[in-house]
Amino acid sequence: MSAALPGDDALSERWLTVPDLVDLLGVSPGRVHRLFEERTLLPARVDGVLRVPSEFLDDTEPLPSLRGTLIVLGDNGLTDDEAVRWMLTEDEAMGTTPIAALRANRKAEVRRAAQSLL
Repeated sequence: MSAALPGDDALSERWLTVPDLVDLLGVSPGRVHRLFEERTLLPARVDGVLRVPSEFLDDTEPLPSLRGTLIVLGDNGLTDDEAVRWMLTEDEAMGTTPIAALRANRKAEVRRAAQSLL
């Protein structure tokens, strides 16, 4: 994991800690960490604490289209923190943030943009 996201805590509406995710998802802390390892969810360090943007969840489940996009970003060499920042930062070509585009069922467009980061 790279350095914390200084000043980027405002990128998300709400940052969820591991205990928050345990409560919200109804799983153990170990399962939350497995979701991180599987890239089903991706944490960043915010103020020194692992946190996940609330936008990465669809109600009480990880957003289904997120995992493949996170894998593409990792394959293109982005650190976890860089990938989270990219997902939450407005992209001019998309006219919105990649996570908002994923939530609007624009998965192919987001993945093309992620692949072009090479």
